Amino acid sequence: MLKIPVIQDFKNLKNKRVLLRADFNVPLKLAGDGIYEVADDFRIKAAYPTIDYLLDSNALVTICTHLGRPKGEHVKKWEIKPVAELLHRSYPDVKILENLRFDIGEEKNDDSFVKRLIENQDFYVNDAFGVSHRAHGSIVGPPKYLPSAAGFLIEEELRVLSKLLTNPPKPFVAIVGGAKISDKMGVVGALAKVADCVLIGGAMSFTFLKAQGHKVGQSMVEDNMTEDCLILLKENSNIILPTDFVALSSDGEFGDGARSGEIKVFGCDIEEGFRGLDIGSQTIENYLSYVKAASTIFWNGPMGVCEDDRFSKGTHLVAQGVVDSDAYSVIGGGDSAKALSDFHLNGQPDYVSTGGGASMEFLEYGDLPGIKAIRECKLKLA
Repeated sequence: MLKIPVIQDFKNLKNKRVLLRADFNVPLKLAGDGIYEVADDFRIKAAYPTIDYLLDSNALVTICTHLGRPKGEHVKKWEIKPVAELLHRSYPDVKILENLRFDIGEEKNDDSFVKRLIENQDFYVNDAFGVSHRAHGSIVGPPKYLPSAAGFLIEEELRVLSKLLTNPPKPFVAIVGGAKISDKMGVVGALAKVADCVLIGGAMSFTFLKAQGHKVGQSMVEDNMTEDCLILLKENSNIILPTDFVALSSDGEFGDGARSGEIKVFGCDIEEGFRGLDIGSQTIENYLSYVKAASTIFWNGPMGVCEDDRFSKGTHLVAQGVVDSDAYSVIGGGDSAKALSDFHLNGQPDYVSTGGGASMEFLEYGDLPGIKAIRECKLKLA
C-alpha cells in the first residue's frame, strides 16, 4: 500500500482550521416546488468517520465538495443546499462551502482559485476518493500551500484496492462491464496480470467480438479499438468473453420504461437488425461458475442495459452471485454500486468503493493525482 500522510499524523488540531475536501457528489431527487433533496447518502455517510475525528480533536471544520456538472456557472439545481441540510442534521457546527464547480477555476486547477479556497485555513484533508483521479484545484492545489493528509475513507480505499494488486487470495476473479472498452482498456490489462480471469460484459464485449471476426449486428462497437482488443486478447488468455446475448431489434427502444421492439437470443454472432443489450443465460451460467469458485472478486460495470428490466438479468444475477459468494468481494463504485442498491439484493459485498472511475484508475496505475499531491506535500503536519 502507498504510504501517505493520514489525519492521525497531525500533532495538534485543537482550534485549528481544517479544510476537508469530501466527495458529496450525490444523486438528488425533486421533492416538489422546485426543491431538491439527497436521494442516496452513501457518499456523505462515508465521510462521517473523518468528520468525527476532526471534531473530536476540536478542529474547526470547513467542508468543500462539488455537485453535478454546472461547468463553471451557478446553476440552481446544483446548489449545495440539500447536501448541507442533510449534513447539518448530524453536524450543525460544520461549515460547508457552495459547490466548487460553480467556479471555473476548480476544474481548470487555477492557482488563484486554490489560494481563495484555502484562505485562512491551517490544514487540508482530502477524503474525496471518488474524485482523486481528477487534477482539479481542490484536489491537487491545497497540498502545495497547506500541511495535508488523507482522511479515513481514502486510507481504507487504498488499503482495499492495494490488496487486489499485491496479494489477493486466489482464485481472483475480476468482472468488468460497461459500454466503452476505450475507457477500461488499461484496467482490463492491469487486472489480467494479477487476476486468474477477467470476465467481460456490457457493450464493450462487441468490440472484442468484432475484432475476432464475429458479426455484431447493430451492437455498439468502437471500431478504432479493435486492433487493441486483439493485442489484449493475444497477450492475456485469461480474458473471458460472453458466448451469447439478449438482443433487441433496431426499431425498438430501450431504457427505463421502454417496451418496444422484438427480442431475440443469439450466440457470438448477432444478425443484422439487432443490437445486443445483455449477456445471455449460457454466459451467466459460465460467469457464475467462476464467481462461485473465487476467493477474491472485483466487479465494476454492468453486464447489460440494466435500467431496462428486459436486459437486467445478466447484471442482476452476476451481482447476486457476487454477494452470495464466500469470496472477499469488492465493488468498484459507480454503476455497479447503483445496481446493488436498485436490485435490493440479499446480502452485501465486503467493500463498496465510493469511486468508480477513481478505483479503476488506481487499479490501472497504482496511484492517483490527489494521492500523489498529498504524498509529495513537503509541509510538516505540526
